[in-house]
Amino acid sequence: MRFGLVLLCLAYVLSQFYRAFLAVLTDVLGADIGATPDMLATASGLWFLSFAVMQIPVGWALDTHGPRRTSATLLLLGGAGGAAVFALATTPTHINIAMFLIGIGCSPVLMASFFVFARMYPAKMFATLGAVMIGVGSLGNLAGSVPLTWAVDVFGWRETLWALAAVTVLIAVGLWLVLKDPPVMESDEKGSVLDLFKIRALWFIFPLMVVYYAPAGAMRGLWIGPYVTDVFGGDAGFASLWMGVAMIVGTFAYGPLDRMFGTRKWVALFGNAMAFLFVLLLSLGIAKGYWSAVALFAAAGFFGVSFPLLMAHGRAFVPAHLAGRGVTLMNLFGIGGVGIWQLISGRMHASLAPNAANVADPYQMIFLFFAAMLAIGILIYAFSEDRID
Repeated sequence: MRFGLVLLCLAYVLSQFYRAFLAVLTDVLGADIGATPDMLATASGLWFLSFAVMQIPVGWALDTHGPRRTSATLLLLGGAGGAAVFALATTPTHINIAMFLIGIGCSPVLMASFFVFARMYPAKMFATLGAVMIGVGSLGNLAGSVPLTWAVDVFGWRETLWALAAVTVLIAVGLWLVLKDPPVMESDEKGSVLDLFKIRALWFIFPLMVVYYAPAGAMRGLWIGPYVTDVFGGDAGFASLWMGVAMIVGTFAYGPLDRMFGTRKWVALFGNAMAFLFVLLLSLGIAKGYWSAVALFAAAGFFGVSFPLLMAHGRAFVPAHLAGRGVTLMNLFGIGGVGIWQLISGRMHASLAPNAANVADPYQMIFLFFAAMLAIGILIYAFSEDRID
């Protein structure tokens, strides 16, 4: 099982890479196939939306067929297939198709890990194990910054995508051969995803799940690169790298805090409030130079990765026989939210940029939109029920 979890972690490295690498490819894709930042925002949004739409069927598949077949099959067909389509792309539409497929391929990876954690490890360790998986997997964020810039400069972006497709195939095959499914759970209880909506405690967690990842996911995944390049003439790869490092450190930091302080709600509430503050500062144009902007992005990324804590908070209310569908439903709200915000932010940039008095204005409006959505989610979450396993 341990080697299987290692492979799932490597698959999650790919997932993190694929969701963030467009921030670095903006210039080269614009030059080669005419893809503008707002077009790439749509492509990025399609990754998140296809990923989100797959969460319900993935949850059903985890509960009925197990993580081995679910993760290996989708990663092979969607992940590797989508990377191949990307490598062959000649128009922005092809990029949209590729990102949609890659989102499907990546959709079961983290939830397969969480399914194993929920079934085979003590409940009190869920947040810590999730944080370790996400923290290590977030190395993909780093790979999608300076290393990707180097690979594209040396080998070309098409050759780099072909290599990624090959790596994805190898990991998918490894999962099929090595990953072990948890023992089948004997239970007379039946249920569906609709039963999860009857759990009142989850009503106050879902809204924050929809908005919490906007700073880390949407800004790191796309907007940090164009922003620092257009506004300050800075290096997009290094800015993405530093924000990615901050997100990894933040993920590990969140992991044990629920056990240290005896609360999940208040740790998550404080962390997301801090993320809101730094996104708001970006929207107000406080950053007057490249490095001050990078520092604000990094701070927003550090506090904006409360995913393992929020997942543990929600999972505490989910019955064991619905574990797979429970974690994937939570993930649907988290990833689906980013997809929606990416699509909206792309439209915002396309409509605001042509008439903007200042090149920074469209980006600041996007950041203000993210901050406003985050504030609403935090306010609702403040009324949630706290629970520690």
